[in-house]
Amino acid sequence: EVQVVESGGGLVQAGGSLRLSCAASGFTAADYAIGWFRQAPGKEREGVSCISKSDGTIYYADSVQGRFTLSSDNAKNTAYLQMNNLKPEDTAVYYCAAAQYVGSSYLYCSGYGPHHISWGQGTQVTVSS
Repeated sequence: EVQVVESGGGLVQAGGSLRLSCAASGFTAADYAIGWFRQAPGKEREGVSCISKSDGTIYYADSVQGRFTLSSDNAKNTAYLQMNNLKPEDTAVYYCAAAQYVGSSYLYCSGYGPHHISWGQGTQVTVSS
């Protein structure tokens, strides 16, 4: 079973930076995906950035393009989300999700991933104006 452990998050002023980490374990095949999703109060969950190892793509939501960078350490099966120039509208609970997966990062982030996805406990990111 795939398991994920998140770290990072916190409170930052607008324009500041934070880095989230997601350590995944339990993969039994080389093709997998790790993604960051977020949910703000009263809003639906949205895919922020995802990486698919099966096709090597990284997807970014339009709202974070140019400000957020997803990177990965293959040896550690860990994905990092560097968030720069944070805005108050980035305030949300951020969740990491990992799964064995063959497909594009765009589809994974759009909710068309595999049936079984392992979710982290969520970490709060608060950006003050």
